[in-house]
Amino acid sequence: MATTLLTIGEFSRMTHLSVKALRHYHDVGVLAPAAIDPSSGYRSYDTGQVASAQVIRRLRDLGMPLDSIAAVLSAPDVAQRNREIAAHLERMERQLEETQAAVSSLRALLSGVAPRPMIQFRTIPAVTALAIAEVVRGAEVVAWGAGVFAELEAALAATGLEPAGPFGALFPGEFFEITESEVTVFAPVVAAAPGQQGQPGLQGRHVSGRVHLREVGGIEAAVAMHPGPASETDRTYGAIGTVVAERAIGVDGPIREYYPDGFDPAGDYRTEICWPVFLTGLPG
Repeated sequence: MATTLLTIGEFSRMTHLSVKALRHYHDVGVLAPAAIDPSSGYRSYDTGQVASAQVIRRLRDLGMPLDSIAAVLSAPDVAQRNREIAAHLERMERQLEETQAAVSSLRALLSGVAPRPMIQFRTIPAVTALAIAEVVRGAEVVAWGAGVFAELEAALAATGLEPAGPFGALFPGEFFEITESEVTVFAPVVAAAPGQQGQPGLQGRHVSGRVHLREVGGIEAAVAMHPGPASETDRTYGAIGTVVAERAIGVDGPIREYYPDGFDPAGDYRTEICWPVFLTGLPG
């Protein structure tokens, strides 16, 4: 059967893909022309490629990355193709949920109805904990945290250590200022007395994988509970930080979070935020 070749302009008009887009799709390996003139470099397309181009345009309208589109087009069978498309639709649904949550949060801020949290001042004692500390970028911290929590839970089960409170995390100032720093997630445990059988070990002892046993120091803190998704904790941070700044009681040190309901990146849960302060500096 004879092949009908089209100029790139003709193919553009038939598929509603711009010439610039078609050249880019060729460069990145998504849609190669049927032929290229060796002397002029002109691209020609086959009428049989129209359907593929139409699929590409619709997938791009849905925001699918080009590497995913290439995987769809090169899928060995319909089942694999559908899995690639379904995975992208799931990503879109999560993005839509995040957008809806951001819109609701912004409307609450604009209306001025967002309640101010109750802020307490208290001393948080030092604890022995299983901990993982790694340098993390802000955009990756939620996904990183989900894996870390699972690893700490597995380490707790493997060691048989008794939990001594909810999981927590330490966020140095650099994490917020340059959106990258070492973040520590920890699981407080009941430590045996020195010399007692089953004593967990010395500070910094390696337990498994990324997990080490360490002491998380005590602090004096301004504390507030944030109800809701992690994406909105800035409101509670702002409220606590305002009180600390107005009273001039802030001290250096990482801000601490505790997760009494566990850590579910996709759900609503409570986050206890602890801002380090100098309590004896409080007015009488």
